[in-house]
Amino acid sequence: MSAWEQRRSLSFSEAFDLPLSVDLRTAARAFGICSATAYKLIRLGRFPCPVLRVGHCYRIPTAFLLRALGIEERPVYAVPLEQDLADPSTHRDDRPGTEDRT
Repeated sequence: MSAWEQRRSLSFSEAFDLPLSVDLRTAARAFGICSATAYKLIRLGRFPCPVLRVGHCYRIPTAFLLRALGIEERPVYAVPLEQDLADPSTHRDDRPGTEDRT
């Protein structure tokens, strides 16, 4: 992984793929800050969301991370998108002038 990839912020879709808790480096990336700044904020008690200390590691619950980022709810899909795209019978075109002409 290049230095740029390690420093860039998480994309919206990456945020929804996170596990139940993340390490401090991932949380820092989500906030767009470096790990050193994240450790400093924890020491000062100013990290933007609750942090759990597990042994020598910090873990951040993803629900608190997303809430701090302003993402209150995850999108829910009844059918996984891959299945929906594979079955053309489930697609509807709601644009004007595209009604079924059967």
